[in-house]
Amino acid sequence: MEDRCEVLVLGIGNVLWADEGFGVRAVEALHAAFTFPPGVWLQDGGTLGLNLYEPVASARRVLVFDAIDYGLAPGTLKVLRGAEVPAWGRTKLSPHQTGFNDVLAIAQLNDRSPEAIVAIGVQPLELSDFGGSLREPVRARLPEAVALAAQELAAWGFPGTPRPAGSRFEPLNAASLAIEAYESGRPSSADACRIGDPRLLTPAASGKDD
Repeated sequence: MEDRCEVLVLGIGNVLWADEGFGVRAVEALHAAFTFPPGVWLQDGGTLGLNLYEPVASARRVLVFDAIDYGLAPGTLKVLRGAEVPAWGRTKLSPHQTGFNDVLAIAQLNDRSPEAIVAIGVQPLELSDFGGSLREPVRARLPEAVALAAQELAAWGFPGTPRPAGSRFEPLNAASLAIEAYESGRPSSADACRIGDPRLLTPAASGKDD
């Protein structure tokens, strides 16, 4: 039998599209808040899509953070377990999101499915703000999402140890991608189009072909 890591914690999403970045921000926040025993691997899954197959198939247990459309109030958190997770993954929130259920389906076909899988998702408020960051109702749920993840990992036998306040640690992603740096460096809506390239949008808006 192939070697398998004990726990994979994935943050899925695209930080360039507002609340779609929730999964990435959540796994970053979990990494900033806790250290975990050997065998626990935290990863920014971003928009890697099928490239996540090997990490998922190599893990005994998988915990996923993502923005999930439950049809509920923006900012609502919900935890899905087991068979509920592939059912969520069949629905894409937007054209620039990759389907996680494809990864799970291939793992199942190859008899390499995780023994346990949990998804912690938030109901998004805004997805079409290109270059935007998390909206406040979604960002406000990051601490709760981190706490829920820590509870799940502890129940699996992998309790986290809180990092001392002010301690230094290697960030999960490049410092320039940290949410504070990302937001402080963002140009205003007057300086940067939020929905696409204005050179392409202007002809469409005016009804002209050139």
